[in-house]
Amino acid sequence: MSGALAGETALVTGAASGIGRAIALALAREGAEVVLADRHSAAETADAIRASGGDTWECPVDVGDEAAVLRLFETLRQRRNRLDILVNNAGILIEKPLLETSASDFDRLMAVNLRGTFLVGREALRMMVAGSGGRVINVASELAYLGRANASVYCASKGGVLSMTRSWAREFAPDIRVNALAPGPTETPMLTGGSTSPETLAKEGDNPLGRIGRPEEIAAAAVFLAGPASSFMTGQCVSPNGGAAMF
Repeated sequence: MSGALAGETALVTGAASGIGRAIALALAREGAEVVLADRHSAAETADAIRASGGDTWECPVDVGDEAAVLRLFETLRQRRNRLDILVNNAGILIEKPLLETSASDFDRLMAVNLRGTFLVGREALRMMVAGSGGRVINVASELAYLGRANASVYCASKGGVLSMTRSWAREFAPDIRVNALAPGPTETPMLTGGSTSPETLAKEGDNPLGRIGRPEEIAAAAVFLAGPASSFMTGQCVSPNGGAAMF
């Protein structure tokens, strides 16, 4: 632990499992107080943070529900009244051929991946503007660059996340830095928990490094973007993806 984030408050959405859980643990190890936001219980994440001596608390939220997001930030103001770091990580995957994709599939995916990023990001930036600045990290995907058959809506949602990241970076500089992560396939419940077809899973390790990533490897990139080492970066996208996409 370097303590580089000591005294700071971080909000991580989708913190109950996978990449979000790993990022929350990593930020806590660097000294941040971490607010865990998820539709599901993040108790296991909270217990792991406290067991290592970190400071954390949970706040259930559906990021696509504006009223729920507003309640989250009202709670944050009452309990802490500051926010230094946001990690907009909550997301879902729907893998379907385009011709089988319904409008409700489209709406559900966009509600979480794009609308949720917008709603949480807007309120976080509102707090950061009123405070002393901060850092926003939006989690996109390598597929925003590559595209993928049977996942066009997911790819579009993550492309939108990248576009918002660049726009927010320009709008809120210099006091607030806004960057993105675009992970490659990572060993998480989203990838291995049944929502991805066996055919897709079999191809996920087909990259120059020959494997899928670990959540801790994505978390290391998030810690970099959250900390002082990335102080000259805004509007950028860091993509730990095993070399699947090179840009």
